[in-house]
Amino acid sequence: MDDGTLNEGFDYLETVSSRGNGRTVLDYLSEYFPHSTRHEWEERLEAGRIIVDERVASLTTHLCQGQTLIWKRPPWREPRAPTCFAVIHRDETLLAVAKPSGLSTMPGGGYLQNTLLHLVRQAYPQASPLHRLGRGTSGIVLFGLTKETCRALTTAWQIGNVQRQYVGLVDGHFEPPEKIIEQPIGPVPHALLDTIHAVNPNGRPARTFVRRLELRKDTSLVEVIIDSGRTHQIRIHLAAAGYPLSGDPLYPNGGIPDPDCHVLPGELGYHLHAQHLAFMHPHNDQRIKLFCISPPLLRPIHLNA
Repeated sequence: MDDGTLNEGFDYLETVSSRGNGRTVLDYLSEYFPHSTRHEWEERLEAGRIIVDERVASLTTHLCQGQTLIWKRPPWREPRAPTCFAVIHRDETLLAVAKPSGLSTMPGGGYLQNTLLHLVRQAYPQASPLHRLGRGTSGIVLFGLTKETCRALTTAWQIGNVQRQYVGLVDGHFEPPEKIIEQPIGPVPHALLDTIHAVNPNGRPARTFVRRLELRKDTSLVEVIIDSGRTHQIRIHLAAAGYPLSGDPLYPNGGIPDPDCHVLPGELGYHLHAQHLAFMHPHNDQRIKLFCISPPLLRPIHLNA
């Protein structure tokens, strides 16, 4: 989809939980969906864009637990993004593609059709992503083409049977040449999103292995292997170790954004690439090893000559 083209709009659906029981639709939406102001929700109600159990809701409509609530969002202009991908592997049950930096894996942050999921499903309607990469991260994304494959590989991911290797560019000269970073990751305050993932002593355990590949003038090229898959784990752990990804606008040295920070996780600038993925194929027990060549900046300089 070209920049400036309207998408097709989207119907956001939710089943009303106990927290909405007896409340007006306006009160419920204003409190639990603060990405829009109360006035904006009023306008949507008055325009007939909020539906409760197949009936157009009004400002005085009260909710009951279990009802179906739909916000019919009209078409909007999505931010620019690259709209391409390359197939790395395909068989009857699995699909692996190369995602460019700047393309969101899933809808969110104003993106709906300018996403990898939408592009892939135009060619493979049954595809379901088994993981996601940050918008600024390029590299391999794996999709299941059957429910059985999705279940099997989701389990393999959870128990650590999927090997993932990344390359990234960090600020400073990474020392020592190899390091294991173990910092718990959990929510911390954020000015726009309420909370965001970062280093948190009360968070979930996470482990990252880092190996220096090359020293440059003010940066280092590193290889990163993760055992766990916490949200933004690599960005957080490298920053926590004192070597943030070069150009990362969100995670500074220490791995904890300022509580007044207005940078969103999807903003670009950092350099990270998912280069290798290895796992046992759930249907034939064959070892699958996938490789995606990294962007020129993330290749050792002697290979660029």
